[in-house]
Amino acid sequence: MSNWIKRKKTKTIKVGDVSVGGGNPISVQSMTNTDTCDVLSTVKQINDLESAGADIVRVSVPGFDEAKAFKEIKSAVNIPLVADIHFDYKIALEVADTADCLRINPGNIGKEKKVKEVINAAKYNNVPIRVGVNAGSLEKDLQKKYGEPNADALVESALRHVEILDKFNFDNYKMSLKASNIEMTVDAYRKISKIINQPLHLGITEAGSYRAGTVKSSIGVGMLLSEGIGDTIRISLASDPVDEIKIGWDILKSLNIRSRGVKIIACPSCSRQNFNVIKVVNELEQRLEDVSDDIEVAIIGCYVNGPGESKAANIGLTGASPNNLLYVDGSPNKKVSNEDLVNELEEQVRHKIIKNKTESEKIILRS
Repeated sequence: MSNWIKRKKTKTIKVGDVSVGGGNPISVQSMTNTDTCDVLSTVKQINDLESAGADIVRVSVPGFDEAKAFKEIKSAVNIPLVADIHFDYKIALEVADTADCLRINPGNIGKEKKVKEVINAAKYNNVPIRVGVNAGSLEKDLQKKYGEPNADALVESALRHVEILDKFNFDNYKMSLKASNIEMTVDAYRKISKIINQPLHLGITEAGSYRAGTVKSSIGVGMLLSEGIGDTIRISLASDPVDEIKIGWDILKSLNIRSRGVKIIACPSCSRQNFNVIKVVNELEQRLEDVSDDIEVAIIGCYVNGPGESKAANIGLTGASPNNLLYVDGSPNKKVSNEDLVNELEEQVRHKIIKNKTESEKIILRS
């Protein structure tokens, strides 16, 4: 991948077997929206998220029944799980030996003795904590001080939690400062990034519906990532959690930070197109959802930009008359009629994947 972005080097923490921070790959995560006590449904959703490309999944644990269910869920999945807990420190103690990470704010736990117990449990089990500051739940005195949520209020709240963790010599944590407002969120992350060296969990919270939330998250998260800020991301959408993973990966792919699956380059279509570009792209994307290998496909409807884009991709299709031209590895391969476009493209992609794997295996055997 391209190294045009200079990332800030943060401390590395381990969430299960996933390294977060320190220049490690930026991880993509989501959160289940099933009833945690419904173990089978929650396990299924976690597995669906993992199949879509999730590196980490967060599960809500509001009570002791959910804590018991969380342990069953953890034993049934392979992906690292974050236990999402608020206020009741005893729940954190209950799952500290099972969770791969605890999402809990030290300042919300209460008395110092309770905070110390949670931190000691995290230390004993070598479990990191995610401190999550949210504009919608700022401390009352900060609301009074600033009048309304802003970046400075988020940072001040975050540093209060950091102060508590520092007091108990605990640095195994990551931090998030989220708001639904892009400007506030970006400003807060820029400021906290200059103050602490912990890994940062990025996101625009409560971003909204699938379309609006995707746009807001792409702008906010994309801006920060392009500046080298951020070590793990969660795209918050009022949609299927699997969509959050797909959008997260699309952001990383668009910035050339990480790559997974088929990257389709396609023209927006116009009257010059020699085939229905939109129909071909949508159908091919659906057919190739199971592909996790890194491969680039260009689908251009006419001969104006088609050859250039097709030559730069692994598989390329240029609209032409009477038949369209298929490119493989930058060279013209064959002519294809409109009726066979999707079938031919899918066949070529899957053949390319097999060929790449075979070549990789040969290299391994020779070494």
